[in-house]
Amino acid sequence: MTDTPQPVEPAVLATLGDGRVREFNEETGHAIIEFTCKPEMCHSGGVAQGGFVTGWIDAAMAHACIARYTTAFWIATLEVKVSFFRPATPGPVIAEGWIERAGKQTVFAEGRLLDNRGGVLAKANSTIRLVPNRT
Repeated sequence: MTDTPQPVEPAVLATLGDGRVREFNEETGHAIIEFTCKPEMCHSGGVAQGGFVTGWIDAAMAHACIARYTTAFWIATLEVKVSFFRPATPGPVIAEGWIERAGKQTVFAEGRLLDNRGGVLAKANSTIRLVPNRT
């Protein structure tokens, strides 16, 4: 990682479970965010609702894009597909996102959610459009 500024952690990361950016690498287009799966995010059987799992991975893929392209762009997710392998349960989870391939305006990102022992809970891929900010 280089000495570029770290991302401002938006309120949405707190809303998604006290999210903290652990890695933010502009050279590789890679991000890691740690979240806390809280009991109130779970449905029957103490399993995290799939929307939270999707949100965690989506946030990591978006941060990978922000790392590479800065905040000069609005990161617009056009499509996201998630495969759930094992249930996420209360406790820490790690969302990892990276840029798999990128063009001038379209980015293909991938991500995964890990438990605190490194076991894969879910994987995702996303199509993202880079929209220039008008500020």
